Amino acid sequence: MNFDLTPEQEQLRDAVRTLGRRYGHRYFVEKAKAGEHTTELWHEAGRLGYLGVNIPTEYGGGGGGITELALVCEELAAAGCPLLLLVVSPAIAATVISRHGTEEQRKRYLPGLADGSQKIVFAITEPEAGSNFHRLGTVARRDGDDWLLSGRKCYISGVDEAGHVLVVARTEDAASGKLKPALFVVPTDAPGLTWSKLDMEILSPENQFLLYLDDVRLPADALVGQSLDAGLPALFSGLNPERITVAAMGAGTGRYAIERASEYTASRKVWGGRSIGSHQGVSHPLAQAAVQVELARLMIYKAASLYDAGRDLEAGVAGNMAKYATGEAAALAVDTAVQVLGGAGMTTEYGVATLLGAVRAGRIAPVSREMILNFVAQHVLGQDKSY
Repeated sequence: MNFDLTPEQEQLRDAVRTLGRRYGHRYFVEKAKAGEHTTELWHEAGRLGYLGVNIPTEYGGGGGGITELALVCEELAAAGCPLLLLVVSPAIAATVISRHGTEEQRKRYLPGLADGSQKIVFAITEPEAGSNFHRLGTVARRDGDDWLLSGRKCYISGVDEAGHVLVVARTEDAASGKLKPALFVVPTDAPGLTWSKLDMEILSPENQFLLYLDDVRLPADALVGQSLDAGLPALFSGLNPERITVAAMGAGTGRYAIERASEYTASRKVWGGRSIGSHQGVSHPLAQAAVQVELARLMIYKAASLYDAGRDLEAGVAGNMAKYATGEAAALAVDTAVQVLGGAGMTTEYGVATLLGAVRAGRIAPVSREMILNFVAQHVLGQDKSY
């Protein structure tokens, strides 16, 4: 059992950390408050190869796995730049297309995803169904050789930045008559596709949208994979990387908050010339948060290792546990950092309260803590399904 990174992974981690700190949290906040995107950081990360670390080398990527992408997500977040579209474009879209797309689709999309010149966002959640794909209302139906997509999606990240959106819809199986999931790569300028921005109480340079698909006409090759049979495995192949990289981003955010708070409490002196960090009422909550973040990190990299080894079922369990643990740990870390900084913790200057909305959302999305507990109770503890 080896908990050490390989030399190549250590080099990647250190290089991404250097890049992230060169931009830093102030850059992230300024972009978010100005309603702008972190375009410069994204393009530089792409040029340096960090966005494509999990994409095969024959398509311009680094040939690594989700472990390497998790390192990128964590280190950028630990520098104060948690980039949500790392989860959506390289983790979900690139994985789905790489593992289940046709060769033509891989050649068409993966090089741009690897170098950051294009983004593909992901649309599964719906107003009525949530993420329950068994109840999805977005339907794809045949019209000659084409497909027509109709439906609505919500909480779709980064549509305004992307050239394509990977849409999960339901199609009718001609043999059985049953509806089954299928994934389609839809250009964001396709006729019939419109969107509206959702106003969120989260400070982020990446926006959330409602999507409306009104008989969006797509060619046959917009369907991911050779046939409709690719839909379900393609969908699940993207969900485990999503949970793992979201967790990595949360762990990095927790590390960032603890580091900022620790620097402050070690230097802040109020009573008798001693640092406030010398008091257990201050240091113990920070230490507790640090323990929880580190425990979560262990599960993140266990999940990533299982996924990269092709052990998808085990990775599903570990990925859900990592997502749960990190959601709780990141929220604890940021809240504790705000508390020990006192009034300073609520200012923009000290850069911790700016993350409160994001870490709170991490306990809800992309899968809520309650649904993860349902999953663990059923699949790990052998309990009857509760929903």
